[in-house]
Amino acid sequence: MKKVLVIEDEQILRKNILKILKAEGFESLGAADGYEGIDLARSENPDLIVCDIMMPELDGYGVLKTLQADRETAMIPFIFLTAKTDRADMRQGIELGADDYLVKPFDADELLRAIETRFKKQDLLLDRMASLSDELTRLQQFLNAKDGLMENLDRELRRPMSNIKVALTMLQNKNTPEARDRYLQILEEEFSREISLLNQVSEMQKLLTPENVNLLCQFNLLQGRS
Repeated sequence: MKKVLVIEDEQILRKNILKILKAEGFESLGAADGYEGIDLARSENPDLIVCDIMMPELDGYGVLKTLQADRETAMIPFIFLTAKTDRADMRQGIELGADDYLVKPFDADELLRAIETRFKKQDLLLDRMASLSDELTRLQQFLNAKDGLMENLDRELRRPMSNIKVALTMLQNKNTPEARDRYLQILEEEFSREISLLNQVSEMQKLLTPENVNLLCQFNLLQGRS
């Protein structure tokens, strides 16, 4: 059930809005002034706020500024109620981060359409954020697996180089034909191994797509770094 907070100092209008929302299946909360509205927004974390602009002590602009400055409430959709139709006033609210305006007097259909539109946009935004989160997870998994694979290949590439160095040293110290032939054979084998590993690096780079990483990890065939 979606929760809507109504901040309106005019008691009759506030009660009417709350009654309309309750009849449509919303959980509705009412605040008689801006400060009470901020407290309820922070404690109840509503899915949407409907707020009058002209209120004593703290007006709607002040409420919106305060909520926008708080990470916990900054993303709550916000609809202003106003008796003014001046474009400058509306622009001020939009620049502060308001999502919509309802001009008094308005009927129940206008109110519900505005709320429904905000919720649809909010749902689309949440879906998009979830999709981006999934993509970031896939990318991180891809990068971790790729880094892990490259580390393994780096270790494998170092082994032939070490064996080649040893074989060259031993070759310099051995004068018999049998010994030279033996270490020449070792050099040839290690050079071949090195070339093979380098070729594997190139081929694995082509194969290491995010899709393939996911598949390999599912079957525990590729382990990335944590």
